[in-house]
Amino acid sequence: MTDWAMIFLLLVIFIVGAFVYPDLPTRVPFHWNIRGEVDGYTTPFWGAFGLPLLALAIYILMGLLPRIDPKKENYPRFRGPYQLIRWGITLFLLLLQTLILMVSLGRQVNIPLLVQLGISLLFILFGGIMPRLAFNYFVGIRTPWTLADEEVWTKTHQMAGKLWVGGGIGGLATAFLPPPGNFIGLMVFVIGASLVSVVYSYLVYRERIRS
Repeated sequence: MTDWAMIFLLLVIFIVGAFVYPDLPTRVPFHWNIRGEVDGYTTPFWGAFGLPLLALAIYILMGLLPRIDPKKENYPRFRGPYQLIRWGITLFLLLLQTLILMVSLGRQVNIPLLVQLGISLLFILFGGIMPRLAFNYFVGIRTPWTLADEEVWTKTHQMAGKLWVGGGIGGLATAFLPPPGNFIGLMVFVIGASLVSVVYSYLVYRERIRS
């Protein structure tokens, strides 16, 4: 049922892209700098269908991962969280697609604010999910140390979950700062959470092999 709902959502994204395609300008805004200014453009085709195609590719890839992962027997243990990851990524790409189309059609949209809110909420979602991820080779904090030992995997994801939720909350708190302060704040929190998670996995592994 969940897959059918996601397939329907992907279909809607493509239909919306096809509907607005004739009205798109020859140069579609596609990238914004840290000051919230457009600094990159693309063609109408990629403006209408680039992100939907990316969302479709990710959907297909994440459907294949549980079949090719050497630890595929663990995927049923986190089927719900895995689906939430798929939904989170798809909805975030839908948000980006909607914002790009709105700007292209002349609507006034606060791109930096809305994108940062979306990234921050995605981090909070992933953080809440991390402690529930069973040992696997494709989804989660994949460092040489977490992949070498299942106990290191478990402890790292328990800590990373808290760090990523905190990073997402930090991103939300700085989203309303004027550019480039909002972007700098987001990077400090989300990159910081990611780097500390990696370092923590090494420290746990080192302690593990000493014991």
